[in-house]
Amino acid sequence: MSDYFETLGRYLPRILDGLLITVELTIGGALLAVVIAIGLGLLARVENFLLRGFARVVIEFFRGTSLVVQLFFLFFVLPLPPFNVNLSPIVVGLIGLGLNYGAYGAEVVRGSINSVPKGQWEATTALSMSNVQRMVRVIFPQAWALMIPSLNNLLIQLLKGTAVVYTITIVDMTAIFNDMRRDTSVFFSYTIALLVYFVIAYVLSTLMGLLERRATAKLGRGIKLHVIPDAKGVAT
Repeated sequence: MSDYFETLGRYLPRILDGLLITVELTIGGALLAVVIAIGLGLLARVENFLLRGFARVVIEFFRGTSLVVQLFFLFFVLPLPPFNVNLSPIVVGLIGLGLNYGAYGAEVVRGSINSVPKGQWEATTALSMSNVQRMVRVIFPQAWALMIPSLNNLLIQLLKGTAVVYTITIVDMTAIFNDMRRDTSVFFSYTIALLVYFVIAYVLSTLMGLLERRATAKLGRGIKLHVIPDAKGVAT
């Protein structure tokens, strides 16, 4: 077993390089996914049939096809005629992750907006707000607090999804551990990999939990009301 840890020490610089790539893919893919999710989620609610139909087609296509196949298409097919588009492996990874998880996130955005109480919509109408004002100032801030838990789950899924990018020649953390197993053992190498992924996921979940509490606090939720009895013992 001591030989295994010595081997782990030798692989550590490569593991750190792979970890950096995994974090870059996770953060970059998540940012792109959020932009796509919000854009498609809002388009999926508009009255215009063409825009709504376009959003539904994109959402269902990327939800209904494999992430691995999407990465292969972007990396191996786009450089061929008639596309002739050459993208670096990192860019392909970011775009693939962003599109795939952005499609799932779009449904979260749409559902969260629909979950905002009807009275809030009626209040914006009574205040003669425009559609943009209504969404930006009233509806979306409330929907944002509702969608964070589901987006947190998608973020963790996206982190785990980065493990397949090594199939398009990206040397990420999974690829390093896959190499290390040849010099140690399958059990040792992949156990370390599981622990590292768990730590990253835990950190991301903690940060998203803080973001959720911040969002709910801005809406006046999550505040504990302390009932203080007066001199007669009546709660006030």
